[in-house]
Amino acid sequence: MSESVTFADIEAARERLDDESVVKRTPVERSTSLGELTDSEVHLKMEHLQWTGSFKTRGAYNKIAQLVEDGGTDRVVAASAGNHAQGVALAATTLGIDATIVMPKAAPQAKVDATRGYGARVELVGQDFQAAMDHAQGLVDDEATAFVHAYDDPAIVAGQGTLGIEMYEDCNVDTVIVPIGGGGLISGIATAMNKLSPGTRVVGVQAEGAATVPDSLDKGIPVTLDSVNTIADGIATGGISELTLSLIEEHVDEIVTVTDGEIARAVLLLMERAKQVVEGAGAASVAALLSEDLDVEGETVFALLCGGNLDMTMLRTVLIHALTDREQILRLRVRITDRPGEMNTISSIIGGHGANIRSVRHDRSVPELDVGEAYLVFEIETSGTGHARTVIRSIRDRGYEVSHENA
Repeated sequence: MSESVTFADIEAARERLDDESVVKRTPVERSTSLGELTDSEVHLKMEHLQWTGSFKTRGAYNKIAQLVEDGGTDRVVAASAGNHAQGVALAATTLGIDATIVMPKAAPQAKVDATRGYGARVELVGQDFQAAMDHAQGLVDDEATAFVHAYDDPAIVAGQGTLGIEMYEDCNVDTVIVPIGGGGLISGIATAMNKLSPGTRVVGVQAEGAATVPDSLDKGIPVTLDSVNTIADGIATGGISELTLSLIEEHVDEIVTVTDGEIARAVLLLMERAKQVVEGAGAASVAALLSEDLDVEGETVFALLCGGNLDMTMLRTVLIHALTDREQILRLRVRITDRPGEMNTISSIIGGHGANIRSVRHDRSVPELDVGEAYLVFEIETSGTGHARTVIRSIRDRGYEVSHENA
């Protein structure tokens, strides 16, 4: 299987993609902030600035262009959580054929709307990628309809591999970090890097709640999860293929898994330090870069920001999680004698330190409280852990019992 995608295939795909209106060369920026945090020289590949907001158009266009060249295809069908959907829709519309995309019902609305905006017919089926996949494959009911798989196709892998050539031309690096869903992206990039720069370490990263590669490598066969649970919907495929597993085994040096908390922190850090808004899948490479499982000290590193299609509801969820983790959003529970003025006293302490009160409530129905006692539960905003500790200490200094937890 490892010979089913060659560097020559990737070069041929690059010739097909030589059209800036379909796939553009995305920029690279050095991040001094991330470099200081990791004692390395970090470069960010801004593939989230691609026309569809992700790399997926590369593989989709290469596949559909070949179908058009061969003749006999007038419609394509695909299953996707969002980014592959947009890539297929744009490629099909550009090449003049119809596209039907099946997406999970839980797919972000922004990605559904964007897919329709690129000219595809969208069907929402099932609660996860696998359910959408099963339905989509059933729609291929005649010879003029072709299924465009998100990753289990040599043409898709070769198209994604064009990003590897581009990254090689952008910068000489020691380590490349690539997010993994179904494995098509890292398979293509690793194949290209193995040819152009065999000394470069290729590291794959998966979300902990959708990680299939470590187990697949251990068992020597593709492992599929019954369900996935991650904020990084772009890499939540829940499985890889024999094709991508074989290429990962041959060309990828290391696999790292990261938690949703680490991904959320990476999303926020990229917004604050790099001024880049990326989705969970796009931030996974930076989450791996910052994790204790990956040592890049003294190296020149390429972190791939592979997608930027972040739904606003998910952005809110991610930001609240990350801010809570930093104790910039905090819940305080203060035990009081239930009498007039107590709320004002504690609110004055909190406000006196410049913390903002988001909400407050009385909680009286708690078994451990004595008669005439209550809890005041405050949700507050602080500038961080040090500020939060100062507020808590001041409340305790006034004689109150106070506990705190993440909001």
